Amino acid sequence: MKIAILPGDGIGPEIVAEAVKVLNVLDLPFETETALVGGCAYDAYGHPLPDATLKLAQDADATLFGAVGDWKYDTLDRPLRPEQAILGLRKNLGLFANFRPAICYPQLVDASSLKRELVAGLDILIIRELTGDIYFGQPRGRRIATDGHFPGAEEAFDTMRYSRPEIERIAHVAFQAARKRKAAGGEGRVTSVDKANVLETFQLWKDVVTEIGQQYPDIALDHMYVDNAAMQLVKAPKKFDVVVTGNMFGDILSDAAAMLTGSIGMLPSASLNSKGQGLYEPSHGSAPDIAGKGVANPLATILSAAMMLRFSLNQPEAAARIEKAVDQVLTLGLRTPDIYSEGTKRVGTVEMGDAVVKALVG
Repeated sequence: MKIAILPGDGIGPEIVAEAVKVLNVLDLPFETETALVGGCAYDAYGHPLPDATLKLAQDADATLFGAVGDWKYDTLDRPLRPEQAILGLRKNLGLFANFRPAICYPQLVDASSLKRELVAGLDILIIRELTGDIYFGQPRGRRIATDGHFPGAEEAFDTMRYSRPEIERIAHVAFQAARKRKAAGGEGRVTSVDKANVLETFQLWKDVVTEIGQQYPDIALDHMYVDNAAMQLVKAPKKFDVVVTGNMFGDILSDAAAMLTGSIGMLPSASLNSKGQGLYEPSHGSAPDIAGKGVANPLATILSAAMMLRFSLNQPEAAARIEKAVDQVLTLGLRTPDIYSEGTKRVGTVEMGDAVVKALVG
């Protein structure tokens, strides 16, 4: 098994180091290779996704990714900004299915911004289509308007678009995930989030998801407009089981769901292609304001490594061991600043990683 390690910028190197430390005590037959990505790659090679980094990710069975971005790169032309690295990896590896679980650990119920009764027992899986929608649609750009409300004024435009095959494949992923969750005691329901009342793109989305749903009679399907979905995530989040939606809506809703769990520092994610090859990263960003201070929460990255073992490397027992170790560490009351509360013990990035390793090795 070959794992590409791409720490990236900001807190990326700190949190990835802790995940690699955890992987190394599992005594599994894998090799790793590390490469630059994002702003540090731009500094070294003039591009956020150098050819060598892309090739490494393409040749690996899985990629463990930290985070990219820093305010100092905001003046670069958009194709050279660090964030383009993750978009390039998704596009070139065909990573169309993004899994973002939002689980509220019992130990962190009071860290959530919502009332205990709303989030206790929360277990949502958001599945976001990752390679289409307005982020990749063409045409896009800036120009002088020739029509509209202000002819002659500068305007910018992006194109939202989805094809039937793109929607079909992500719908199948969602229904199959709901079926697996149902077999494990889950509800077995898919909520498809769209904006079909005003967008032609999402009327097609709704129609196709409905058609695919008929192939899964054991799974319930409902549809919800994105504005209502955002409201329901705050009002009654436990009504959701599996949520499937497009790229932009999924980007927004998954971050909202993150805060239900107490901290975005707790949320892993997996991005998969049709071959099971995946890129695994925490849902949070590079947080340059706390980089180098040793206070970043590494648990989302460690849990992303567990997802990597389960989905791409066929090591479900090892994945379960990591998840159990994280649970044990939280039960001990160890907390990085983002999840700290009175009565718990505040620890740093390295201490939290060490604690997970200790729980793993007994």
